Amino acid sequence: MRRVKKILNDPAKVVDETLEGIVLASDGIATLVPGRTIVVRTEKRTGKPALLIGGGSGHEPMFSGYVGPGLADGAVCGQVFAAPSPDLVLDATKAVDGGRGVLFVYGNYAGDVMNFDMGAELAADEGIETRTVRVRDDVAAAPPERIDDRRGIAGDFFVIKIAGAAAEAVDTLDELHRIAAKAEANTRSIGVAVSAGSIPETGVPTFEIGDDEIEIGMGAHGEPGTRRQKLAPADEVVDEMMNQLLADMPLADGDEVGLLINNLGSSTPMELLVANRRVRARLAEIGVTVHATEIGPFITSQEMAGFSITLIRLDGELKRFLDAPARSFAYSRG
Repeated sequence: MRRVKKILNDPAKVVDETLEGIVLASDGIATLVPGRTIVVRTEKRTGKPALLIGGGSGHEPMFSGYVGPGLADGAVCGQVFAAPSPDLVLDATKAVDGGRGVLFVYGNYAGDVMNFDMGAELAADEGIETRTVRVRDDVAAAPPERIDDRRGIAGDFFVIKIAGAAAEAVDTLDELHRIAAKAEANTRSIGVAVSAGSIPETGVPTFEIGDDEIEIGMGAHGEPGTRRQKLAPADEVVDEMMNQLLADMPLADGDEVGLLINNLGSSTPMELLVANRRVRARLAEIGVTVHATEIGPFITSQEMAGFSITLIRLDGELKRFLDAPARSFAYSRG
């Protein structure tokens, strides 16, 4: 199996060094909890519910890049493609709590679910109230009747953006949870991969795929998709992805959506923009308006080549929070 070349120092220290780099690049917005793989806002908010996000590293800028005003209060980071431990979740919860409780938002993976749930129990013992929204946007992972088996992929971004804006505006944890859960329920994604990423400590691809093959619906770590096929023109690939998305979340004439075309790591802007024109054409055919478009690397898988398409169906409330100002290392708006 081929080796993957990366310019790093000690692979065992890559998460610590990555987080140090992100904090330095935030220009004072974020800081590290000493001795922990936890990034928090430099200016802690009090008197408001807090938003804590997190998961495995290796998906940068998700999650640590989205800490700042209008986004998350903190991000707790595991090792590459591994969930953060319960004690890390507890320490992060204590670090961001401003006296009104903490909302957890993360992708729906077994390790994250187990460790965040254990962290919530530990936080309860410390007198900190928590709520949880697990992002389950990957339509390829399971049918609608098994939505709790679905993975969280690039849809995490829209839920974090809306929850982060809501956390600045609302006064109660219940209200923050309601808005974030509403955003999650209206978000759907699907991805396509043409080559694998790798884990720095092993230096080998996480899966094998032929040079002339693609896989529709593959997960962010190389989890199986719905179909492996020969490489096809971009419009054909996007049409297959959109067919699955629109079958899962029927949209009506007059609906508005947010659109995210996410680079999984090493695809080019050219490829994403070619895909965007076809996505927009498909939406226009059914009378759906795109209110906001995001294109770029929002959740990656190291050097995996491919992209995902995410749609969030908007109403007035969700649109207001999506449009609200935000600032972090990885994303700014307004």
